[in-house]
Amino acid sequence: MGSRCHNRMQAHRAAVRSWPLWGLRPWLIVYIAAVVVADVAAIALAATVGLGSSSDLGLFAALLICNAATAELTRRGGENAGVVKDVYGVWELPVAILLPPLYAVVMPILRQALIQFRVRPAPVHRRVFTASAISLSYGVTSLAFHAMTGIPEGYRAMLGGDKSDWILAVAVAGILQWGINTGLVMPAIKGSDPLASLRDNFLRRETVQNDATELCVAVLVTCGIALSWLSILFALPFVTLLQRSFRHAQLVNASRIDSKTGLLNAGTWEREAASEVIRAVRTRTPLAVALIDIDHFKAVNDSFGHLAGDRALREVARTITVFLREYDLVGRFGGEEFALLLPQAKAVDAYSIAERIRAHIGAMPIDVHDDPSAERVRLSISIGVAALGARWDSVTGGQLTDLLAAADAALYQAKQNGRDQVCVITENTTFGLREHAEGAHSELDTPVV
Repeated sequence: MGSRCHNRMQAHRAAVRSWPLWGLRPWLIVYIAAVVVADVAAIALAATVGLGSSSDLGLFAALLICNAATAELTRRGGENAGVVKDVYGVWELPVAILLPPLYAVVMPILRQALIQFRVRPAPVHRRVFTASAISLSYGVTSLAFHAMTGIPEGYRAMLGGDKSDWILAVAVAGILQWGINTGLVMPAIKGSDPLASLRDNFLRRETVQNDATELCVAVLVTCGIALSWLSILFALPFVTLLQRSFRHAQLVNASRIDSKTGLLNAGTWEREAASEVIRAVRTRTPLAVALIDIDHFKAVNDSFGHLAGDRALREVARTITVFLREYDLVGRFGGEEFALLLPQAKAVDAYSIAERIRAHIGAMPIDVHDDPSAERVRLSISIGVAALGARWDSVTGGQLTDLLAAADAALYQAKQNGRDQVCVITENTTFGLREHAEGAHSELDTPVV
């Protein structure tokens, strides 16, 4: 019996040690624990106010059912990994505004538990942290609204007095909730992935528009429920339509992205790059194209497996984006090859960018296994660059294909010269790019920086 109990304890300890949480940075583990502890304290504090009346409990149950219905619709469509745009705030803001604070801090926890078991399982520490961050933000929202309106905690917030001030207070409380939740989540995202772009996750125009739309609907639903519960019946179909609209936008965006690297896929990159080339030719501004190829990448797949190769691809892709400007375009061009479009970049500028990328990747050990003590992979890359020069007539019609053919010729020369280097092709004659496109007698040179 003692041996069996000891074996169970050993198995339990081994299971705990295998939690993905321990793979995070120590400060991030402490941060996650601090947010969770703060939320537990907030729940305990909110419990002292009480549950309010039976009518409050009934309204909470109705809004919880609406939240569950929204989660079920998400289950049918599937929840994306990473930062997820949803419409749950439409049901949760009314809880924070109209009901005692305990309901506000409990609702997100119940919702995250439902999503974990019904929609998409995620690492438990992520769900717990997300639930705690949202719960804290709604707890502060409840306190702020009651402070602005003078309504005591624990009492139903009724739509009375100056209705304009009341509605404005709801909107301000909603903005405060968004700000607090975003502020709590940002360090966790950046800590778990230092190369993650907070701007792309939270401040892209489409993301801000979706957040603003959700807030406006949440304010309207809150005001409607304050007048009558019957508003829920009319709000539910509208929220369903809004959720489908958000889902459609996510699917359209996903269709532009390469699933393995998160970069633009080849078709999207070519369409957007072609427009940039035409614009550069029309306005007579500099522009460069670069093709990047990972040297001997097949050896990584053969030695460590294709899953390890995929992880290496993602690391290279994320590293490339660090060295690019906001308006540069980067995409996965196929296999282990990437394509860059560098507007406003002359040959020397493009060479400088490409060389920094090459040097950094060459010096960067890459983890391709979950075990931190496992062997790391070192990769090198070859880069071919083609730049528009002063004689614009050589680019007939401003075709992207000409530049790509020239960059491909430069990449071929970089490989012929021994790999792990950058080669640049420049336009010195009226037929330079045409000759490079044909792959014959190309003039390849490496500018001196």
